This record gives sequence, structure tokens and C-alpha cells, in this order.
Amino acid sequence: MVKKTLDLSHLTQNELIVILEARFSKHMERHPQLTWAPVKEALENNPAVLAILLEMEKTGGEPDVVAVDLQQSGYLFYDCSAESPEGRRSYCYDDVALNARKKHKPENSAVNCAQQMGIELLSEEEYGYLQTLGTFDLKTSSWLATPIEVRNLGGALFGDKRYNRTFTYHNGADSYYANRGFRGKTSVPYS
Repeated sequence: MVKKTLDLSHLTQNELIVILEARFSKHMERHPQLTWAPVKEALENNPAVLAILLEMEKTGGEPDVVAVDLQQSGYLFYDCSAESPEGRRSYCYDDVALNARKKHKPENSAVNCAQQMGIELLSEEEYGYLQTLGTFDLKTSSWLATPIEVRNLGGALFGDKRYNRTFTYHNGADSYYANRGFRGKTSVPYS
């Protein structure tokens, strides 16, 4: 049976708010101390961030509130799709790796795609936190923001969950796989 992907290309910001509210209500374990009304107000008062969340949704990220971002004074949204976002897979890690490939170049890099969308890749620590909120990447994996000392040696980090454990691995930054994408985050300032 082939899974039919929803066409979200014409999704509006107002329709997105309805989707985000339903997801927020369905997954209260991700944000037990929060209520929807102030989050909705923050979204409505920040159309630029709402546009970023719209791109996260359109590429299959299923963004949801996972915490209050004290540094940014806002609500922190992560990609919370069960598997790595379908519309962001088969990318190598960054443009340096992409440009170094001589053959079989992927369409884009995870870092470049994230920058184009206005989001940041999850760090190893953030990915570990996400895994405490549910079960993610049982069949896929996600590129993670990689420390410069690892990247300078040609590597990049990715994570997944197998055997009821969250794993962080390394790979050449120029590698890419059909089941590896990336997860991102953004913050919506309080109203």
C-alpha cells in the first residue's frame, strides 16, 4: 500500500493555525504547562515566524511547541513528525560537502535548506530532548547540527532511535540517503 502524501502547497497561514492547534491539543505531553490561547496570539502577532512554520509544515515537519524558549522569550517549535520530514530527505550535510561531490550530487544540503527556510538544525542535545517527548526516527535518521571540530575533519552527525535508545552517529558530510533528512527549530516571540 502506497502512502498518499498530502498536497500542502496551497496551505494558508490561517489553515496552519488550525492544524497547529489540533496538534497542540493532541500532544499535550510535549507542553503540559502551556495553554493554546497565548501561543495562538503569539503566532498571529508574528506573521514572519508563522511563514517559517508554514514551510516546516509543507515539507512534512509537523512542527509543535516543545518548550518555552527563555533566551528568545518565546515558544520553541521543533519538527515533531514521527519520521524525518519527508520533504527534506536525500540531502548531504552542507554546501561544502555538496560542492565537493563530483558525481551523483543531491538537490541540496541540509544546512542550506534549513537556512532557506529560516530554521536551525537540531543539536545533539536538542535531538535527545525531542526523543524524551515521544518516539521519533524509528525508520529514518536526521542530520544534526555538527560541532565545527567534527565538521572540519569531514564528518557530520546524525541521530535516530533504535532498540528503544536514541543514538548519535557520524558519517561523511557528503553522504546522503533516501531515509535521512533533518529536523529544525524556530522560536515564536511572546505577544
